[in-house]
Amino acid sequence: MRVPALLLVGLSAAAAPARRLPEPSLPPSAATAAARLAASPRHREDVMIPTPGGLGDSVHAWVFYPQVSHKAPVVVVIHEIFGMTIWTRAVGDQLAADGFIAIVPDLLTGKLPGPADSVPMDAAMSAIRTLDPAALQRTLDAVAAYGVHLPSARPAYGIIGFCWGGGVSFAHDVHSPATPLPLKAAVVYYGTPPDSLGTARAPVLGLYGGSDTRVTPTVPGTDSAMRMLHKVYDPHTYPGAGHGFLRAQDGQDGANAAATRDAWPRTIAWFRRYLGA
Repeated sequence: MRVPALLLVGLSAAAAPARRLPEPSLPPSAATAAARLAASPRHREDVMIPTPGGLGDSVHAWVFYPQVSHKAPVVVVIHEIFGMTIWTRAVGDQLAADGFIAIVPDLLTGKLPGPADSVPMDAAMSAIRTLDPAALQRTLDAVAAYGVHLPSARPAYGIIGFCWGGGVSFAHDVHSPATPLPLKAAVVYYGTPPDSLGTARAPVLGLYGGSDTRVTPTVPGTDSAMRMLHKVYDPHTYPGAGHGFLRAQDGQDGANAAATRDAWPRTIAWFRRYLGA
């Protein structure tokens, strides 16, 4: 009897404990992010990046550096609709642990009365909805350019995003210019696709929760459209996992944790394949 591909993904994730990576090889959940960041040995910098033509004159960002002796590729990390939280920064730190320079821009710079973790979620969500999509993408262009011109960076970058940030990451692939600084790879965690996919250039890895009834139903149509356009799109859906499974790893009766154990190694393999490390 042929086993459906979706079920095979779930079986692979469920079997992962036998080959489970040590916890430090995975991003933390939201509950453990602060402790992970506090214990991290990696260097990080709090910077302001000029963003002419973007959402403002500049954007606040955190830069996380890997402990390597060679130049490293850059990954831009796009936060959820809740803003740049401690958890988002902890994901950047994990990418640095995996060998990449991670840049986490606060796309709500100047729009909240304090750090995203300290304000009501509704305030961040309302502020997100005021962002101009074109100016947002120009901001990401500036962040990427800043990253690849760091002395320790290689001239290659990828992008990763979560929830709202996943959709922004997919849209950045469609927006990204062919020159002079093309996007090399995108990873979309439970984010919706843009309306038009014809100008997508970079390979896209998509990671979705099977219980996410809002985003996951978009996957079959996106897959068909990307195939028709001869674009690289590799979607994986995890049965039982919910929306936001990487942040909420304790949820869904173990399904979110199982999805995380499969999805993060795929993420790192994707970036290493298309960016190097």
